[in-house]
Amino acid sequence: MRLAIVDRFVDATHIQQESLRGLQMEVSIDAQLPKLEKRGKLHALRKISRLGQITYKALGFSGDNTVKQEVITRYLAAESSARENGTIAITPDNYKFRYAGRIIQRGVTMQVLEVTPKKKAVGLFKGELWIDADTGMPIRESGQFVKTPSIFLKKIAFVRDYELRDGVAFPVHIQSTVDTRIVGKAQLEITFSNFSKQEGDDEDTPAVSSRSDSPTAPSPPEPSIEENSASPTISPVGTAGVPKL
Repeated sequence: MRLAIVDRFVDATHIQQESLRGLQMEVSIDAQLPKLEKRGKLHALRKISRLGQITYKALGFSGDNTVKQEVITRYLAAESSARENGTIAITPDNYKFRYAGRIIQRGVTMQVLEVTPKKKAVGLFKGELWIDADTGMPIRESGQFVKTPSIFLKKIAFVRDYELRDGVAFPVHIQSTVDTRIVGKAQLEITFSNFSKQEGDDEDTPAVSSRSDSPTAPSPPEPSIEENSASPTISPVGTAGVPKL
């Protein structure tokens, strides 16, 4: 029997996706390697075009280069690979849902669902989904990916939190633990802030994005994240798309 809350959630996420198009936001990615006592922090601008394409432009990095190369950049590249390798939407096509109860926090009632992927595919996770009882919007997604998108990553666990603004869920925080094959366990804290509408019509300015069928065009020199299959790096020039966080 299909749960009514699942249908409400699917409808709400369609509204969410449309509402977030044309927005830009600042992103702070703070990563550390506890065993090696190394740390690094990336400050970037995340843009969502009116076509739904997502790009990141690096604004600055501080800290250890090992963290930059082996943790932050590989994490972003792995997330991009997950998006490119198939549909990852939380829908009945991809998941089984089981009602697990409800919780109330700060006066907000949320329905809790356990989610289990119907197949072992990159980008799908097993865990929990918290849904706002009034709007159907996601409040929290948490769990572990059932298949890692990179040979450099063994396991990725995460908690992704949203905040309701005028009835729409905006991403605010991601906490992730990543077991890597090269540098051991890594911890990431990702925060989103300063949401604003983009100026101009970005539909007329194609950019390289996580969608493989998207058009490309040269960009003027500006800080951004660049990736390649051999050794992803954070470059001072160019643009590259990385996935939704």
